Amino acid sequence: MGWCCSLPAGWCEAWLAGRQRSKDRDRIGGRRVVGVEEEDGILISHVSIWEIASKHALARSDMPLSAAQASQWAQECGFELLPLDLPHLLTLEQVPLHHRDPFDRLLVAQSISESLLLLSADSAFRAYGCPLQDAGR
Repeated sequence: MGWCCSLPAGWCEAWLAGRQRSKDRDRIGGRRVVGVEEEDGILISHVSIWEIASKHALARSDMPLSAAQASQWAQECGFELLPLDLPHLLTLEQVPLHHRDPFDRLLVAQSISESLLLLSADSAFRAYGCPLQDAGR
């Protein structure tokens, strides 16, 4: 099973602190990702890059990393980018409104439509019932 990874601000700060290197493929934001094998693909969603760009453009203190830097980091770590496609948007119509974060709901829709395990430390994803790996451990 492939993995779809959300990128919270803490992970971006870890990248800026230089704690992430391409050899640390099984670590994200200083945390070990349980169950990731070499043959497993980790995907960084365009949705996460979009959210980073939006927060960075607002000069939010919790997003010191630009979308370009996040994309570069993903490439250096050997992660692939997951584009936002029409099937994801069609699945989004079926995703309940457990909370109103549009980025989170899009990540859930991608996880469901692509049969991906969503990797996130955000407990809000539990309400959706999509395959989820808690990255907060």
